[in-house]
Amino acid sequence: MIRVTRLNRAPMILNSDLIEHIDETPDTVIALTTGQSLRVRETADEIVSRIVNFRRDIQIGASPPLHRTLV
Repeated sequence: MIRVTRLNRAPMILNSDLIEHIDETPDTVIALTTGQSLRVRETADEIVSRIVNFRRDIQIGASPPLHRTLV
């Protein structure tokens, strides 16, 4: 999930797995696999960066600990 801002400045949280493609025309338009389109204030590069960071955070959280401390 990533945070984006609609053109009317309303914040929303978007399931990034539903993104089909992103166009800049000059507004940033996110096309979803559901057939919906969202116009947002962020650039395509900002959105991609947020998706990468979100997925990196998930991967780090899912990783097992590097070592265990025995008590």
